[in-house]
Amino acid sequence: MIEGVFLMTQVRRLGRGLEALLGRTSQGDASEKADVGAAVLGSLGKGLLELSVYQIDSNPFQPRKHIDKDELQQLAESIKEHGLLQPIVVRQQNDRYQIIVGERRLRAATLAGFELVPAQIRNVDDRQMAEMAIVENLQRKDLDPLEKAYAFHEYLQRWSCTQEELAGRLKINRSTVANLIRLLELPEPVQQAVHDGSITQGHARALLRLGEEGEQIEFAERIKTEELSVRAVEILVKETVRQADAEPLSVFSAEDNPPDARTQDANLASLEQEFRSSLGTKVDLKQSASGKGRIIIHFTSHDEFDRLRGQLTSLAGQPKREAA
Repeated sequence: MIEGVFLMTQVRRLGRGLEALLGRTSQGDASEKADVGAAVLGSLGKGLLELSVYQIDSNPFQPRKHIDKDELQQLAESIKEHGLLQPIVVRQQNDRYQIIVGERRLRAATLAGFELVPAQIRNVDDRQMAEMAIVENLQRKDLDPLEKAYAFHEYLQRWSCTQEELAGRLKINRSTVANLIRLLELPEPVQQAVHDGSITQGHARALLRLGEEGEQIEFAERIKTEELSVRAVEILVKETVRQADAEPLSVFSAEDNPPDARTQDANLASLEQEFRSSLGTKVDLKQSASGKGRIIIHFTSHDEFDRLRGQLTSLAGQPKREAA
């Protein structure tokens, strides 16, 4: 046993989503693995085993990309004083183990000088392991919203499922998945501002309405320098969009140059039809006198949105065609 470590006889509740995922695995997994090799240094009862920290590898599907060093040190000091009160959860990979739940606790225990930690062994596949890691981190308030978004996006790409399916498997609302993933549409400077905490997720979501990267970056800077609230940003963005919509759609007038005006309108109509045929949905084009414009793509359901998103992102990865 680790000196000074008090082990709970039952795993503390980890939250409804994670508990449901853990419940999918066999109840006998831990006992079946009791003789799995040199890394297991004793049974603790109640389905727990004592493992060497040197035999445990990181979770390859870990959503958390950054762990604050100061917070980790504080956790290590707490473990030194009070012990590791909650076991980690791992799966066996040949003669080693991969952590599923509790990577921060494992790192902190190692930092505190512990060589053995209490663990539960679960027999799960890659997909279940990714889901458990996501749910554990969703329940942590300090996790970066963009790290959650990247985890969702990677999961959807890896297992080719819809947002609805992912939400169902994680026992969360589909809107939670959709709202987080939309943050990945923001330009890099705005994402970085969310990463470092200078703007919040609410600020970032408000900026999505602007559509133009330059405006989004400019607003992000204003949020930081003027310390704007989320509500204030929402009002400013709404007014900016309203003013843009009020701009005239053409620089031409019927009196000055009617042929050119008609030509421009015909070109816009032709482009709209091209987009509609390609995307299979209603598309509106708007162009202001300054030359700026917007492409408005309509969708009528979550599934249609997912289809259009997949279609547009796949087109973005194709090589550009030469101009005619």
